[in-house]
Amino acid sequence: MIKNERQYKITKSQIAKFEAALGELTARSGAKSRLRKLEEDALRSQLDELRSEVEQFEELRSGGPKPIHIDSFDELPRALVEARIGAGLSQKDLAGRLDLKEQQIQRYEATDYCSASLTRLKEIAKALGVNIAGEMTHSG
Repeated sequence: MIKNERQYKITKSQIAKFEAALGELTARSGAKSRLRKLEEDALRSQLDELRSEVEQFEELRSGGPKPIHIDSFDELPRALVEARIGAGLSQKDLAGRLDLKEQQIQRYEATDYCSASLTRLKEIAKALGVNIAGEMTHSG
């Protein structure tokens, strides 16, 4: 998942490089060997994945806040990042709302909020305007 503008730019650059490599590979004359077909398939697969990530980031960034549903607590980090991007906030903007350094938000997001306390997660959700609602069920 692309989490910031820097990662977005890097991913766009990677797409261009993969497209060029694929173009060179497909432009080679001669019969296609199994190895060449595998190389093309691998490049296409990687390109599809990168394009999908860019598309998801652009959709989040341009669409404004949307409901984000999670089915488990494990999905909360992704949801918080999506909420931030959807709200049009950079990591620096969110840090400012929380009176933190931008690097702290970068660390939280890079590690999927592993080091964030429950209190901090609640503060982040509040700063993003995220309402957490759902059901709790016992599975024991």
